[in-house]
Amino acid sequence: MSATVGLTVTHRRYVPHAHAHYGGSLVDGAYTLGLFGDVATEVAVVGDGDEGLLAGYSEVRFLGPVQAGDVLEASCEVVRVGRRSRTLRCWADVVARAEPARGPSAAGVLDPPLRVVEATATLVVPEAS
Repeated sequence: MSATVGLTVTHRRYVPHAHAHYGGSLVDGAYTLGLFGDVATEVAVVGDGDEGLLAGYSEVRFLGPVQAGDVLEASCEVVRVGRRSRTLRCWADVVARAEPARGPSAAGVLDPPLRVVEATATLVVPEAS
């Protein structure tokens, strides 16, 4: 089993208010990078039958805010397959956002979604036997 170029995995997660770290209910960038780690793990399991290891990022771009109450969609796509490494294109979109001005539990779907983070990552898996 070996991952193929184009393999894409997506996770959705509600961002709880407990993760707000800054004024304006902003969430730190590490939250989204943690989601990329989870998605990359699934890429390794699906593509290589092993959890693998997200070894690092060669590029990370924070494009917009992540806020408590957001619904984030985090995705990784395999763009290169080496003997033991996989290069991943990762991105995160806010697909729904809290709307506190309308009420304490109000929220709305964003159409189109708001791209908030893009990254390129390296995933390492054991050598195929």
